[in-house]
Amino acid sequence: MRDVLTGIMAGGKGPRLMPLTKDRSKPAVPFGGIYRLIDIPLSNCINSQLYKMLVFPQYKSQSMVDHLEEGWNIFSGDLGHYLRIAAPQQRTGEEWYRGTADCVRQNIYLLERERPRFVLILSGDHVYKMDYVAFRQYHEENNADVTVGLLEVDRAHASEFGIAAVDNDFRIHAWEEKPKEPRTIPDDPARCLASMGIYLFRTDLLLDLLRRSNDDDFGRDIIPKLIEPYRVMAYPYRRLNRIQDYIHMVDGEGARHLKLVDGTRDSQYWRDVGTLDAYWNANMDLTGVDPFFNLYGTQWPIRTFQRQYPPAKFVFNQGQGPNGSPPRIGMAMDSTVSSGCIISGGVVRSSVLSYNVMVRSWAEVDESVIMDDVEVGRYCRIKKAIIDKHNIIPPHTKIGIDPQEDRKRFHVTPRGIVVVPKKYFHPDNPEY
Repeated sequence: MRDVLTGIMAGGKGPRLMPLTKDRSKPAVPFGGIYRLIDIPLSNCINSQLYKMLVFPQYKSQSMVDHLEEGWNIFSGDLGHYLRIAAPQQRTGEEWYRGTADCVRQNIYLLERERPRFVLILSGDHVYKMDYVAFRQYHEENNADVTVGLLEVDRAHASEFGIAAVDNDFRIHAWEEKPKEPRTIPDDPARCLASMGIYLFRTDLLLDLLRRSNDDDFGRDIIPKLIEPYRVMAYPYRRLNRIQDYIHMVDGEGARHLKLVDGTRDSQYWRDVGTLDAYWNANMDLTGVDPFFNLYGTQWPIRTFQRQYPPAKFVFNQGQGPNGSPPRIGMAMDSTVSSGCIISGGVVRSSVLSYNVMVRSWAEVDESVIMDDVEVGRYCRIKKAIIDKHNIIPPHTKIGIDPQEDRKRFHVTPRGIVVVPKKYFHPDNPEY
């Protein structure tokens, strides 16, 4: 993979993720307790032996840049490896990045300087595991000019994606970007073939396209124009992607061991966390005994910047409380709990806790995503919520219990997930 250069699109505003994207770009949104969304495609690159990467930021990128500099400064320039942050510089005019293709065009000198054989384009905000080595092999075996990663989605959600039609050899012969009436798979009227935002180009073709056109976006502008004159192939992700991995297992007697798995549902998993409901779902997919997206594999690890916090701690195991109150037990079940957390007499179920979260006595947290530096006060009840960082939730507060009351203060998603902004419960907030 020495002759592949990877470009990662990381400038998205993520308006449907507000308020989580009020002060950060979409790829910088925390995920799974200790990660950021951009860690997922970066880890796929490292696991696929791709060591030449360009990250294209734009919207409120500083927290993501800090994260990359702190956690991804692992490349050896002597070996020709690098991760470069290609911030918008107006090198080709007075405009900032107008789209995915335009940001590559404005940095075309980096491609000309490197002269790779192929350019791989990725999105910085999707959750999946993918072997890009197999993707490249498929591209070459099919003598493709461009290869696009596709997966099947429900027709009800297809208008959010680029939708392709393919022939029996998986050559793309039609393309619509976010159509109102998406065309379905011929033998499955309930499903469509959607773009994953993953493209592999022959570099000479890509350079020629960028020089000759002023198009802004790969999916909306460039791919439709390439279908007839060039060989544009579809990579059926869920059919061909196979991640062979060792995962931690527990047998019937409680003994832990490693098991080699091939073609698990990890290999079929992909989420565009473009909405708050999708983001909450993706985090919930990490919990449970057999999670849909497994962070514990040993052959396909997900990397990140690890902060220096002490181990998580669970304290108090007392029976009946005073005056008939419930037992005071600090525990977490079917949850991921990050370093620095203290579950101090409260109960956490099916939740994802980031660094330095305190859950006080008799509090209950269910099916929720709690970000850094949050304190949940005594007797609080938190259910199906996303709580951004730097919140100190007063005792007896209820969130996710009464939807009508929640809507008076917070954004509530169509699925009923309550979203608490950063520092809503905080001394710096005059309404606190």
